[in-house]
Amino acid sequence: MHSDAAAARALDNLRRLVRALRVSSHAIERRAAVTGAQLFVLGELAAEPDVSIRRLAARTLTDPSSVSVVVARLVERGLVTRRRDPADGRRVVLSLTRRGRALLAGAPEPVQVRLVAALRRLPPARLRPFGQVLATLVRAVDAGGGAPPMFFDDEQRSRGSRRGR
Repeated sequence: MHSDAAAARALDNLRRLVRALRVSSHAIERRAAVTGAQLFVLGELAAEPDVSIRRLAARTLTDPSSVSVVVARLVERGLVTRRRDPADGRRVVLSLTRRGRALLAGAPEPVQVRLVAALRRLPPARLRPFGQVLATLVRAVDAGGGAPPMFFDDEQRSRGSRRGR
């Protein structure tokens, strides 16, 4: 059937994306002892230091509550600092520590970086229907519910690994 062939192509491409994200994340965990999501956040903090959680969430195209979970683990590990903004004491800003910069310098680029860049390059006329199709699929498989974690960050926690905490 024609629609089966189109569905198979779409599913194959989705599998390729998920595999690339998974392989990248696992390689990063082995090499840098952080998750792919954590390395992605470290890279975004290097690109724009002294940002708020809200700004970091915008940079990573992630819900603030999800990025906050990743940041908390990075703070625990001494890779990121959280401090009051000297210009506005009500605002908390995030920065890489020396250890965070050193880890980032020796780590591979996560696939998330290229994925976010590719999505940002798509014209809105193509991105909107793509997002709508994905939302339809999420509803069809009942995969909604709460803010989604960053790619493969929840997998690391469920394995109970001490690395990434």
